[in-house]
Amino acid sequence: MKRMIIQGFALLALLAATACSKGGNGGESPKPQNGPRTLYVSTSGNDNAPGTKDAPYAKINDALAKAVAGDTVMVRGGKYFEKVRFPRSGREGKLITLKAYPGEQPVLDGTGLGVSGKDAMVFIRNASYVVLEGFEICNLISSAPWVNPNGVLADEGSGNIIIRRNKIHHIEHNAAPTDGRSGHAIEIIGNTAVAMKNVLVEDNEIHDCNTGYSENLTINGFVDGFVIRRNKIYNAENIGIDAAGGYAGNPVPERNYARNGVISENELWNIDMTTGPIGGTHGHGAIGIYVDGARNIIVERNRVRDCDRGIGVVSETDAFPTSDCIVRNNIVTGSHRVGIYMGGYLNYTGGGSRRCYVLNNTLVGNNRERGAYGEIEGELRMTEHCFDNVFRNNLVVAGADDLFFHKYTNTGSGNVVDNNLYFAPTAPAGWIWNSINGPAITDFATWKTTSGVDAASIHGKDPFYRATSAFPPTPPRRTQVSWWRTIRPERSISTVNRA
Repeated sequence: MKRMIIQGFALLALLAATACSKGGNGGESPKPQNGPRTLYVSTSGNDNAPGTKDAPYAKINDALAKAVAGDTVMVRGGKYFEKVRFPRSGREGKLITLKAYPGEQPVLDGTGLGVSGKDAMVFIRNASYVVLEGFEICNLISSAPWVNPNGVLADEGSGNIIIRRNKIHHIEHNAAPTDGRSGHAIEIIGNTAVAMKNVLVEDNEIHDCNTGYSENLTINGFVDGFVIRRNKIYNAENIGIDAAGGYAGNPVPERNYARNGVISENELWNIDMTTGPIGGTHGHGAIGIYVDGARNIIVERNRVRDCDRGIGVVSETDAFPTSDCIVRNNIVTGSHRVGIYMGGYLNYTGGGSRRCYVLNNTLVGNNRERGAYGEIEGELRMTEHCFDNVFRNNLVVAGADDLFFHKYTNTGSGNVVDNNLYFAPTAPAGWIWNSINGPAITDFATWKTTSGVDAASIHGKDPFYRATSAFPPTPPRRTQVSWWRTIRPERSISTVNRA
């Protein structure tokens, strides 16, 4: 666990320096030039032009075909009706960069383009040391059964890639749920024996995509070392950000999960499954940020509001428990159902959550609607198969029909719940222990006796929390433990109560 924390910060430095990593070599390069060049593309360009500023190419792919390590392809404003592919890799210190011309907005528009199989407006396939920056990517739409449209698809061992400051919207698979409704705004999938390393996705805006049973921003398979930060994702019919494992992203089990990543400072809102047909079956089942079968992931300083569920550290597969993850310093408000939760789903799989930490988060007014069993899911929740996890130093402000903490079953062991602050400003709220549907415990002393947890927690004291911005400074803590400054999960915590 300590190694994972160090690696998360080291990854940022590696990305800034474009550190070495194994990855795809891409296609054959043209003859090297005497130095880095800037090639230009314009909607008024010519396919036979030299690609200068005054005589630009007409097609982005023509410029990329000429670009070698260190070159930049600069694209002028306007609409480009083409699917783009990086044909080769850059190298350490000499990236191949595809970016918008300063002050202009190039649009990769899929209108009229067909969708076949797993398709995308931008492919980063077996290509490393590349940058995609500043594009609007939109309108790749299909109703055909069993296709998979993507805004950006990175796979086949690509590494040292940066996807930055793009606006991605209306990537839609509008097939019926029974016909494999699925798509992504951005999908990063490690589907070979080569780990995808040093992946940075930052400052993108993703909205109004119909992704069906899939997600808006997905990291899956053999991806080892990534940062997803400062993105905005909204108006979606399914999960916002998903770090996944166990979903056939890679045919080799030990490679089939994302690992060693940081998901930070993202803002997500209106992630609502009921806006699409899948919600007719599952109701409010979408999650803002989802860690499902991945390992060694930090989720920190994100703002999740008005989603179906807030943050899940969950496993939907038996052989891939979500393990060794940290969820800290996040603000989760106004979810239709649970705020932050762990474990497997009831009577579904046995993977569960192991050695994960939920620390120093602020949860306010979640559980606006009841769950699938007519139950209140809880601001904080352990469903089943939770082992050796920790919930500490969280500020929990309950809404009108709410629970502070809900443990569904008697499965799992070694879990710590303590040093939290619970407050209900408008109506009494309580806790449930080892039961799906109550009755709730509303007396704090009885809760502590029944559960054996929360010995040092506080109930009933107004924390005076007021949301004033998307990313306020880390809220001050009111209890005894200072784990929000430095977490040392390997240290002994045997002196606190375990459940």
